[in-house]
Amino acid sequence: MAGPKDLDPSSSPRALLGAELRHAREKAGLSQEELGGRIFVSGSFIGQLEAGTRRMQLDHARMLDEVLGTEDFFARNCRAVAKSRYPEHFAEAAEAEAGATAIRQYAPMLIPGLLQTPAYARAVNRAHDPTAPEETIDEWVEGRMSRTRLLDHPTGPLLWVVLDEAALRRETGGRSVMAEALCHIGGLTRRGRVIVQVLPFNAGAHTAMGGSLKLMDFEDAPPLVYFEGVRTGRLEDDPATVAHLRFTFELLTASALSPEKSLALIEALAQDYTHEEHP
Repeated sequence: MAGPKDLDPSSSPRALLGAELRHAREKAGLSQEELGGRIFVSGSFIGQLEAGTRRMQLDHARMLDEVLGTEDFFARNCRAVAKSRYPEHFAEAAEAEAGATAIRQYAPMLIPGLLQTPAYARAVNRAHDPTAPEETIDEWVEGRMSRTRLLDHPTGPLLWVVLDEAALRRETGGRSVMAEALCHIGGLTRRGRVIVQVLPFNAGAHTAMGGSLKLMDFEDAPPLVYFEGVRTGRLEDDPATVAHLRFTFELLTASALSPEKSLALIEALAQDYTHEEHP
């Protein structure tokens, strides 16, 4: 596969690049573990590149070209994959999210992106960067809303969210914005598109007090977990880490209100915000 033409960026470049990687690896007679060892990553990481659930970085692309004898094919084409409408620290996670069959998330401080309304997303992004031009905020909001289209599919992916009560009571964008946001979550829940549990204040100390987490499962690739902080984030595929955080999420669901009681609380708070906005 020496020097093939560039991939078409309009045709799911990560999937195409992953297919080319699988073809080149098999042509070279290497297993995923063997190729991973040559470029100092795990075999599961190679599997994720081939499945399109991980973004190929330039340093890895250069090593792949060297090991597989593909001239500069992967280095040249990974630049097309790097183009994203999302912030750099979140881009890879957002792209992986789009291919997940199940997403389990704990959100301690704000409603997560997949459940946000445009008005709520605008308030969050404006708070994130108070000096950003309005056109930039528009782009960020559109990027966030494009992610929510995952929920337009009638069956998948499974989305299971544990919301800290703090995320429901923090008045982001004002009371009318919060009323709309909570009504939106209630509607998604009643339509069976998401499972939501609320972790109430009176649950006390819990296993994820250190921050948020997002677990993603895939049909043809190992699971991933995403950690996020202030303007930073990373994906992790270490099996032991993923297993530990899956157990963490299970403990959170055990400490949280049932889905039925959570829905009742969310809708009651939505009514409170509505009535307080329009006495």
